[in-house]
Amino acid sequence: MNIVQYFSSNHDQLFYLIAGLSFVVELTVMGLGGPMLFFAIACFITGLSVSFGLVSGWESELFTIGVLTGLIAVLLWPPLKRFQNSGGGPDTSSDMIGEKVPSSSEITHSSGSIRYSGIDWNSRLSSKSDIDSIPNGAMCIIEGVEGNVMIVLPFKQEDKT
Repeated sequence: MNIVQYFSSNHDQLFYLIAGLSFVVELTVMGLGGPMLFFAIACFITGLSVSFGLVSGWESELFTIGVLTGLIAVLLWPPLKRFQNSGGGPDTSSDMIGEKVPSSSEITHSSGSIRYSGIDWNSRLSSKSDIDSIPNGAMCIIEGVEGNVMIVLPFKQEDKT
């Protein structure tokens, strides 16, 4: 028996396989973004339904996957977004975080640059900043890194760095 014949007569096994592959793609490529996760859960539940004889026939099985994907998306989207936006603690992705550095141009919420280790780095003000800009030559603290852009806060004398 070849693989096509096997999956033609064992739909539940095909749905388990699709669910597993979708989970792997979601976690490795998409980074728990949502769409493939919802589809994978729907495929798994449909596979269970086929195994227990609750759903049969390609048309009803595909319809079940579609409906379940939509329902699961509606139910899980808000908690998944809250989980993704929860922060996860302080950013420790770079040894530059926490360093006190001078600005090499005016820094605003959209652009600017700092001088670190003899190199000018693109930077911008953190959304936590209560000011609109840091003037050229003023000291600032690197709060985070987004790609090649340093996120900075103004340095205040009471800051301990």
